[in-house]
Amino acid sequence: MTIGMSRVGTAGWAIASRYSAQFPGEGAHLERYARHFNAAEINSSFYRPHRRSTYQRWAASVPPDFRFSVKAPKAITHELRLVDCDDVVSRFMDEVQGLEGKLGVVLVQLPPSLTFADELLSVMERLRDQLGASVQCEPRHASWFAPHVGKAFAETGIGRAAADPSLLSDAARPGGGGELAYFRLHGAPRIYWSRYEQADLKAWSAAALNEMSDGRETWIILDNTAAGFALENALEMQALLAPALIP
Repeated sequence: MTIGMSRVGTAGWAIASRYSAQFPGEGAHLERYARHFNAAEINSSFYRPHRRSTYQRWAASVPPDFRFSVKAPKAITHELRLVDCDDVVSRFMDEVQGLEGKLGVVLVQLPPSLTFADELLSVMERLRDQLGASVQCEPRHASWFAPHVGKAFAETGIGRAAADPSLLSDAARPGGGGELAYFRLHGAPRIYWSRYEQADLKAWSAAALNEMSDGRETWIILDNTAAGFALENALEMQALLAPALIP
């Protein structure tokens, strides 16, 4: 049996002073972070555009096997709601191509009020086809979890990210198509703030191992960054997954 690769990281790569000793050495935060983790989620792209040269600089700061996930801009997902957004999508793709081969995932997080419609998948298909990266959708309206939507995701090869906290039980499990599974752990019960205890992390690591045992590359991104717990929990998650990765 071939077990899939795991990629563990955080949303962003800030290193709080209380964790500095665990990330020693010279260099910017990203360089120090990338000596310990093999993935990071760029969340700031949701709020503002970044120059292509900025993405190029980030790509040059990390090892060859490191990969980034980039969150699609809110102009696409929340303002235009995946409709009539060709120009914004084109600009985003031009910028993010600065990552070149280190672009692993484009994350498309949807507003809670956006209901499913078949035509909304076309933007995600365009991102997938033109960027050559996995596209992972994080829907937050119940209509996106209907069986026929799952079939549409599978047919198009678009993944559905697992999220915690989740509005439905299905939302806590990765779905859709493609060969990649994506977990976004935002912190629970208080989103963005709560620290995950060991029992919670063991449950999530078991869910990740289940995906990996099917041969899927599996990402676990800790997004509970408000109080700085993401780094701590990511290191703990790495330790939980490590025994399964030993040949």
